[in-house]
Amino acid sequence: MTHPHESTASVGERRLQHLLGTADQAAGFYDRQVQTRLTPQMMDFIGRQTMAFLSTSDAGGACDVTFRAGPPGFVTVLDDGTLTYPEYRGNGVLASAGNITENPHIGLLFVDFAHDHIGLHVNGAARLHGDDEQRRAYPHLPEDTAPGRRPEFWVHITVEEAYVHCSKHIPHLEPAPRPRPGAERPKDADYFVTRAEHQSPPYEGERTAGTHTGSMPGRG
Repeated sequence: MTHPHESTASVGERRLQHLLGTADQAAGFYDRQVQTRLTPQMMDFIGRQTMAFLSTSDAGGACDVTFRAGPPGFVTVLDDGTLTYPEYRGNGVLASAGNITENPHIGLLFVDFAHDHIGLHVNGAARLHGDDEQRRAYPHLPEDTAPGRRPEFWVHITVEEAYVHCSKHIPHLEPAPRPRPGAERPKDADYFVTRAEHQSPPYEGERTAGTHTGSMPGRG
């Protein structure tokens, strides 16, 4: 019997489900949890989140994962099938955006660590839109809270599936003011590598650490 959601699952996961005897359990999850549109509860949840984990891959399938953060709702729900978030000038690598130009598949994971201890996966197809273009199409987009900051572009996501990440093993984290780093802490650019004799200029995250509340690039 073909499950109605079976076409959305990968060949590998279906093979392992049958090998490990979890096909019926997985079918129940697909039936109840996997949505092709955002439910009202999902849209409300995204609107409260201040962080998201982001995955992309290039045309050859090489993966990259990064982190984005901002004020509540920095990932904007445009409708039940569309999300968007801003990208700012960062370290110049543009790994995530570069992947999107080759391969539109994108995955977002939102996790509430402080209150309900629940997560939401959103997978879809992404495109890059200029700031002026996106604001003409969606005039209600939020202005950034950091003076003088303007998005380089927006990541525009068409939702293909969304589903819960269960609360098991999600740690409880208490929001707190960000402490200022001690003098012994290396600068970001030196944290994981040996300090070079001639340093390149600090990247954007280092220049604005602790002051910017918009979506901050990591590597990508």
